[in-house]
Amino acid sequence: MAKKEGISESTRKPAELKESGEGFDPGSFFQGAREELSKVVWPSRQQLISESAAVILMVGLSASLIYLVDQLFGWVSKQVF
Repeated sequence: MAKKEGISESTRKPAELKESGEGFDPGSFFQGAREELSKVVWPSRQQLISESAAVILMVGLSASLIYLVDQLFGWVSKQVF
């Protein structure tokens, strides 16, 4: 397998891989995925709980605001029509 000068195998375009007779290799794909997952900084249990609570709170507040605005427009439309 001849590499082009200055270009690593992972940055080569799919057309270049097909021209050289290479294709999708599941083994190297999963190895690369595993390497990338090892670089992830996973949140602690406390961070996960507090950030999940914040998301649930914001979704609840947004849904309540949308509901109230919908009810207001419904009431206004009944008054006008």
